[in-house]
Amino acid sequence: MPGRLLSYSVAGALVVPHFLGEHDHPWLRALLEEHERFIGRPQRELDARLREPLPCESPPRKLGLAIQVLTRPRRGQRTTAVVLPRRARALVFVEAARAPAPPLTVLSTVAASLGVTAGDLQDSLFADLPGERLVGAPGQPVSAMQLALRSNLALIQALLFHAAAVRIDVEGNTRAVVRHAKLRGLICTVAERSGRGGASLEISGPFALFRNTRLYGRALGELVPLLAWCPRFRLHAECVLRGHHLTLQLGTGDPIFPGNAPRQYDSRVEERFAREFRRLAPEWDVVREPEPIAADGRLIFPDFALQLRSNPVRRWLLEIVGFWTPDYVARKLAQYRSARLSNLILCIDEDRNCAEADLPPGALVVRFRRRVDAAAVLRLVG
Repeated sequence: MPGRLLSYSVAGALVVPHFLGEHDHPWLRALLEEHERFIGRPQRELDARLREPLPCESPPRKLGLAIQVLTRPRRGQRTTAVVLPRRARALVFVEAARAPAPPLTVLSTVAASLGVTAGDLQDSLFADLPGERLVGAPGQPVSAMQLALRSNLALIQALLFHAAAVRIDVEGNTRAVVRHAKLRGLICTVAERSGRGGASLEISGPFALFRNTRLYGRALGELVPLLAWCPRFRLHAECVLRGHHLTLQLGTGDPIFPGNAPRQYDSRVEERFAREFRRLAPEWDVVREPEPIAADGRLIFPDFALQLRSNPVRRWLLEIVGFWTPDYVARKLAQYRSARLSNLILCIDEDRNCAEADLPPGALVVRFRRRVDAAAVLRLVG
């Protein structure tokens, strides 16, 4: 995103993003209406219109940001080309070099060989240029509120491109955030939040790297919409903006557009157990992915916590050891043995052939085939 679109102010050592809110909805609605008018027409025509003022007053930087978000190319976006532009250029340029002739003659010769009109061929020559792409309708209708939230998300992601170091404290949905950071190759360490639950991620920012900063910055920015699904989070980023070292803070409730909802369960076995246990034991809370547990310098993420609502002291952590490789099961059980938990329930698939000596001391065990018996688990905790 161009630096001129980064809308923020500085308060002391803090960078304060200029989020779009309800007061921006009138001009955002006008922008959406103008965009709708140009659907199916070349992008250059919409660009020309948006260089003119909207019917209502709009802050220039915020408007530029919203336009950038609304008009960014999408996968599968059509062009005006009857012939693939690269092929059209190759054939026309080769024909022009082979037999020098007026441009119209060259176009007519190539068009006849392709079975199209000279006009269609001429329109196809540069149809892959950004300005010639057709303005497409959004996959789903976009409201002024959604465009505001998407613009706010884009603003935060752009600011994070200038981050040297990022710290993220999360509670709830922790595993999804940690998993994404690892899968996208972010340079990070994960630690338990002492006495507070959840986890803390310390991440190197793009500004601290010497190469591939664009790809790395995108990977870091992809964490932000995931944070919107965490019950509580706090992001703290040390940024370098226009030569100044500033701190960016983002937290629970800030107006950013959430990404797609993370998958709630990893398997049908987990989903079925949660549904059946909630039905059998309405007085118990079933917490999916509770706070992580520290063990051997790493974090374990239990599948569930079972907690009696009237007496929170009665709380159990439950792990379903299902269809995993033997090596994975061995590592998982070794971590739980080192954690020495006194409130652990292991639900183990009988096909895993886990020996009693492999199990953590003191753990309660429920063996299952295809489905975990929720009633058996209730008998253990009740």
